Amino acid sequence: MPAASAAAVPGVYVDLGELIALEQRGRRVSFLPRQPVHSLLSGRYASRMRGRGLNFEEIRDYRPGDDVRSIDWKVTARLQQPHVRVFNEERDRQGLLVVDQRLSMFFGSRFAMKSVTAAQAAALAAWRILAAGDRIGGIIFNDSDIAEVRPQRSRRNVLELLGHIVGQNQALGVGRGLSGAPTMINRALDRARRLAMHDSTVIVISDFDGADDTTKRLVGGMAQHNSVVALLVHDPLQSDLPSSARMTVTDGELQIMLEVGRESVRKGIQEATDARLRNVFAWTREIGVPVLPLSAAEKTAPQLRRLMGRLPGGGGRGGNPPSPEASLG
Repeated sequence: MPAASAAAVPGVYVDLGELIALEQRGRRVSFLPRQPVHSLLSGRYASRMRGRGLNFEEIRDYRPGDDVRSIDWKVTARLQQPHVRVFNEERDRQGLLVVDQRLSMFFGSRFAMKSVTAAQAAALAAWRILAAGDRIGGIIFNDSDIAEVRPQRSRRNVLELLGHIVGQNQALGVGRGLSGAPTMINRALDRARRLAMHDSTVIVISDFDGADDTTKRLVGGMAQHNSVVALLVHDPLQSDLPSSARMTVTDGELQIMLEVGRESVRKGIQEATDARLRNVFAWTREIGVPVLPLSAAEKTAPQLRRLMGRLPGGGGRGGNPPSPEASLG
């Protein structure tokens, strides 16, 4: 299909107008509604810093160094011992998106390309974080380049982030001199590791093609001081190949036709795909990072509402996301 024709087909590419139009949907995405204070992506959150904030936490006995203005005189009079009111001080959170736009993401069998699903998920998350009053930045990468947008609390920053996503998305395609680079995911995660501050929310949106032990180490390292969640973008055809069909596979320049109807070919492809998915999904158990399946065969916004709502509290650590068998079909 010519590039101009492909651009006109919904789900093949995204444009900036489409991602900007997701702003209202992003505002409506409800991240962990049952735990609005401490939950992942809830926007402003209560820290353990002590101060005169908005959120009352407890009454405790007076200790040397406490501000005398925080003394609760009624409790002090009743118990005949000084007591103070303790509050949680609010502080803003930094959101960091890591968005994959490599050639391996340029695949789709039903609704959209994986690259489009990833772009839409990133836009929804970016708008939601900005609407909560928090800083938003990102790392956007393809097979050759990495774009970095440092976190700031501004609409202009979101537009810059989306602009990089659109640029890399529209550069994808066959016959454009592209060459797959599985190791780019580790380079991008290393950049994210250096950019993420303590107590950041880091969302990695990728098919995790090329993920290895280094990938797990980088993600696990960020999760030690930040809330990290992985959105594993997947197309169901990759896990359930038809018993009688042909599939064209490309590295961006060369193309070959695979007879996936042949048992040996189909089995080899499915085993490789399943092994990659199992290894990434195991991160939940091994390093405490929720890995959530995001299907390119469905609308993105409803999936995000459903998936994020199933994350555990306490910053997203140690959850039990849906299994690939249950959610990737």
